[in-house]
Amino acid sequence: MKKKDFTTTFSVTQSPQEVFDAINNVRGWWSEEIDGHTDELGAEFKFHHKDLHRSTQKITKLVPGKKVVWHVSEARLNFVKNKTEWNGTEVVFEITRKGGKTKLRFTHVGLVPAFECYGDCSGAWGFYISDSLRNLITTGKGQPAQKD
Repeated sequence: MKKKDFTTTFSVTQSPQEVFDAINNVRGWWSEEIDGHTDELGAEFKFHHKDLHRSTQKITKLVPGKKVVWHVSEARLNFVKNKTEWNGTEVVFEITRKGGKTKLRFTHVGLVPAFECYGDCSGAWGFYISDSLRNLITTGKGQPAQKD
């Protein structure tokens, strides 16, 4: 049986490089509470949202205009029983260009319906990718989580 990792896609008229640059501006679309570099291969950055979610991502792939991969090395989700569900998962951004449009395919590899957090986490990713990141790309302004 094939795993059903959470995936969402959208297309914009901006260039692959503009999409790539926006992805790496994590504070501009995900959260203002990001600690660390988000645009260097091998860098680690930390995310936290209130006392609900903390995670550390390591950038394992950074191909300008094409692909970004984060490995979630450590996570704590305080709103589910298995607080480490995200540990070892990967967050993948794939960028392609076709017919004057740039397509972004986002996949959280390992975030599957069997996870207790799947509903909440996929809903949050849906907003942060399809709304906040897309708006950052198209208008220059995302809707990241605000600092506490």
